[in-house]
Amino acid sequence: MKFTVSWLQDHLQTKASLDEILDSMTKAGLEVESVEDPAAELSEFTVGHVVEVHKHPDADKLNICTVATKDGELQIVCGAPNVHEDMWVAYAPLGAYIPGHDMTLDKKARKIRGIESHGMLCSSKELGLGEDHDGIMDLKGQYKVGEPLAAAVGHDDPVIDFEVTPNRPDWLGVLGIARDLAATGLGRFDPMAVKSVVGGFPCPVEIATENTEACPVFFGRVIRGVKNGPSPDWMQARLKAVGINPKNMLVDVTNYLSIDRARPLHAYDLVKLQGKVSARLGREGDRFMALDDKEYEASEDMCVIADESGMIGLGGVMGGKGTAVSEDTTDVFIEAAYFDPLRTARTGRATGIISDARYRFERGIDTQSSLEGLELATQLIMDVCGGEASEVTMAGAVPANPAAVAFYPNDVKRLTGVEMKTSDMRKILKDLGFTLEDTGEAWYMTPPSWRHDIEGSADIVEEIIRVKGFDALPLTSLPAPEGGVRQVLTEPQRRVRTCRRVLAANGFLETVTWSFVSEAEAKLFGGGERELQVANPVASELGWMRPSILPNLIKAAQRNADFSQRDIRLFEAGPVYRGDGPKDQRRTIAGIVRPETLRHWDGKAAAYDIYDAKAEVFQLLDAIGQQPDKLMVMEPTRAHWHPGRSATLRLGPKNTIVHFGEIHPKVLKALGVDGRIIGFEINLDAVPLPRAAGVKTKPVLEKLDLTPIRRDFAFVVEEAMSAGELAKAAAGADKKLISSVDVFDVYQGKGVEPGHKSVAIEVTIQPSDATLTDEQIDAIAKKVIKSAEKIGGTLRG
Repeated sequence: MKFTVSWLQDHLQTKASLDEILDSMTKAGLEVESVEDPAAELSEFTVGHVVEVHKHPDADKLNICTVATKDGELQIVCGAPNVHEDMWVAYAPLGAYIPGHDMTLDKKARKIRGIESHGMLCSSKELGLGEDHDGIMDLKGQYKVGEPLAAAVGHDDPVIDFEVTPNRPDWLGVLGIARDLAATGLGRFDPMAVKSVVGGFPCPVEIATENTEACPVFFGRVIRGVKNGPSPDWMQARLKAVGINPKNMLVDVTNYLSIDRARPLHAYDLVKLQGKVSARLGREGDRFMALDDKEYEASEDMCVIADESGMIGLGGVMGGKGTAVSEDTTDVFIEAAYFDPLRTARTGRATGIISDARYRFERGIDTQSSLEGLELATQLIMDVCGGEASEVTMAGAVPANPAAVAFYPNDVKRLTGVEMKTSDMRKILKDLGFTLEDTGEAWYMTPPSWRHDIEGSADIVEEIIRVKGFDALPLTSLPAPEGGVRQVLTEPQRRVRTCRRVLAANGFLETVTWSFVSEAEAKLFGGGERELQVANPVASELGWMRPSILPNLIKAAQRNADFSQRDIRLFEAGPVYRGDGPKDQRRTIAGIVRPETLRHWDGKAAAYDIYDAKAEVFQLLDAIGQQPDKLMVMEPTRAHWHPGRSATLRLGPKNTIVHFGEIHPKVLKALGVDGRIIGFEINLDAVPLPRAAGVKTKPVLEKLDLTPIRRDFAFVVEEAMSAGELAKAAAGADKKLISSVDVFDVYQGKGVEPGHKSVAIEVTIQPSDATLTDEQIDAIAKKVIKSAEKIGGTLRG
């Protein structure tokens, strides 16, 4: 919501400075987003007076001017054809920034055709005040030399933009803002009472509201004999300041009152209306061309404005082009109605129409403002356009005011810790528009017609302390908990934190991306189900819930690569969605690396590969208490992984915990990615939770004095068998004495049958109590061989 300070001063009699206004707004809960102060932009420019003008001796189109300025009388060379003596001008000193030319004047006087010039005389376009650049600004009237230019040309009205909370639709009008600021003591509130315009003839338009739930009340009147044209300069200036382009008086009045009083209105060309005008629900076949030049069709739950020709507008959202006023309009029908907020919001979402009227009606405007808005619009139109007004006609009934609320004054102290006099409370509530009935212990407060968010005593307390100032709240520290402050995290939260720290320590950068992807991306990564389509996406390319974090990370890596970033390592911890059931949202952590061989003086630098990714995964699993050597290494289960260059880690045949490896080249091509991408994705929810609470104490160090024994074995197995499966079988031959099994060679070729491979492993035997004899070592070796044979391995001779 934007407004200007001068506009605010129409309703708030105050001498407060801009900073004081902003401070009071913040204290009252009006969160200021930005301030545009045009005077600050023109602070370097002042008013000058041309004393003498002489022709330049070496240039026919240049003049040498003697100008009285704030810096004294200066000689300025000027090429404007309209410069003359006794002229008030816009003076730019040396070193000033000229916005229209996007340049800064030299800080020292420079010569123009041999004549020194000490500054510049500016045109409107050069200062960003208009499009006129045929000559310099000719300020009509009398001024003081050195007077700020912004004040001289009336370009010193600051524009304030602030955030409106959904429960305060009255703040969508300057009148409501002024009321709250007056309650804080910033000035005196002036509602500028609206006088009724006596109608000179019956309203020729019959109106009706056929559904009082959708449109409880409908006011209207005709003004005939108007002469439509441009609105007054003051109205145009205010509309432009808040971002509204003026059109003509009949349209500008409706826009002006929407900002001034949060009271949307609509104007119809009477000649274009056919018969009775009704507010009703949509019917089959209802469609119209709206003011935004788009055609819309109404459903049966939308509020429609219609005449005997059919639909001519959507109630509370937008009017139709076929009945719109123009500069040729002489007879105008003004509509002032109240539309149901929820129905208006649903209509706006269904049609996608965004309008100032919808923005206000869907939040719930002042239920009593229809007639007042109509009278004020009538007066403004007749003051500028002339004409004669009809009597006011009405259909339906004005909605009742909000119900009274019981307020207990002691709640202010109880809920906020602030002690206040009852007289101060009364004054604040009266200034905010509440009416009070004091019954002793409780006050029965009737909220004003523009406050439908007041439901209980606590809401009244909030209003009082908001106006009093939140800085009045006492600062009281919470009592320290017994045993000191402890951080309470669930095990899943602790796992996410641990994984983030491990990856950050390994050189990965954390990202935070959307939980949405495009439909094509979702299907590439095993998603795209219709139930995961977003009903109201923030962008067309973010229409599906993501089945994996990887597509967002991969695209982020490519964007970095496009800017020549090298050795890209990214990760993200967040949810993925495999369905719309309660258990289909999964907590995952994923990382990707764009491998690149970097040059190094020792010539040993190698690119990141899938074994590095596996090491990252093993480190993460170990950090969260899952022993990776107990997992099964199996083939990938999803099509976006490169076959033969990726794998899964499973806890059992069906419980997949990790995917890792290289992304399929077809997927990368579809995403527009160059080169290779290696990644991993861990489903943290699939990792079993420990039976006992984790502790930070490290286990007792088991120091073994006996030397470990290492034996090598080579087994011929089927080509499809993973080396990890063989290593796991060998380790299980004697769990007490075999401390580790490592694969150190895989061979296929001469001496090995086709369809088979030779896998060489190193088995480490660690004695604990006594040195092993040769017989005991041989017995363990036989157990290893027997375990390998059980899964189809044969000791290679």
